[in-house]
Amino acid sequence: MRAVVYERYGSPDELELREVPRPDPGADDVVVEVVAASVNLSDWEGLRGDPAYARMAGPVRPSAGRRILGTDVAGRVAAVGANVTDFTVGDEVFGDIMPRYGTFAEYVAAPAASVVRIPRGLTFAQAAALPQAAAIATYAVSLARPGDRLLFNGAGGGSGSLAVQLAVAKGVHVTAVDNAGKLDFLRRLGADEVIDYRRDDFTRRGPFDVIVDVVARRSIFAYRRALAPGGRCVVVGGTTRAVLRMLTVGALLGVVSGTRLGVLIVHQVPAAFLPVAEQVARGELAIPIDGRYSLDAVPEALARHGRGEALGKVVVAVRDDPRGGPPLEPDRR
Repeated sequence: MRAVVYERYGSPDELELREVPRPDPGADDVVVEVVAASVNLSDWEGLRGDPAYARMAGPVRPSAGRRILGTDVAGRVAAVGANVTDFTVGDEVFGDIMPRYGTFAEYVAAPAASVVRIPRGLTFAQAAALPQAAAIATYAVSLARPGDRLLFNGAGGGSGSLAVQLAVAKGVHVTAVDNAGKLDFLRRLGADEVIDYRRDDFTRRGPFDVIVDVVARRSIFAYRRALAPGGRCVVVGGTTRAVLRMLTVGALLGVVSGTRLGVLIVHQVPAAFLPVAEQVARGELAIPIDGRYSLDAVPEALARHGRGEALGKVVVAVRDDPRGGPPLEPDRR
């Protein structure tokens, strides 16, 4: 099968399309014939090996079993393991296979517990764009109550674009933070206020009842400054220093100040993303797809994501989508 492989941490130039052995299913696995996958921040971090926690695949270079990126997937079941009874060959499934990787390929072995059947009404591209982003958005918005003031930093990506819609529908006042090129996009999604992080320091705005930061680089004292009494701030990604300080000093500062500062723990299981997928299928939510790239254009797809240019999700179209969707643009084949 064809797969996009990398052997060293670095830029998208390290990625190479190669022929590799097709995986066999473990006893509790299904092998998925990949129709579509999508790009997440975890893929960009895994490619670069930065922050430091992204090097769990190997401290110096990615280990032999972790040289194909990608965790979100949508496709057809091609084989089932000995213990799998919930799926049969031909079932159309989607999911997030983290902590495994390997979906930027024509086939991937996935734990059967990590995938679920695609709701009727979704294309494979839409399904592939949802799992990780929908799970993060679901957990993030669950922290806010109707009437709360929520700030989401990094709102123009996959999880943020869903979180904005979910929060607005819940009756939460949403302030969305990203670069200037995404502000009109965020307004269209329903954000009440938008902030260009390059011009304005969002930690000097507020106060906010909930802050969610998926690209955490600020000090815990800056976050604390922006919180209302009893407020809560959580980070999902960011620098190793920011995450560690949030786990240690942030917890202590929260006790002293009467706020809560910590890391958002997200369980990447179907129960966390399937309800959002069903809302998208019913037309209640939009899953913005910035672009669809062929397997050999994965380096370009990752580069666009890494530059912070994508409006919503970047999708990798491995095969033609039997459920429809626009054709690939000529420069993304």
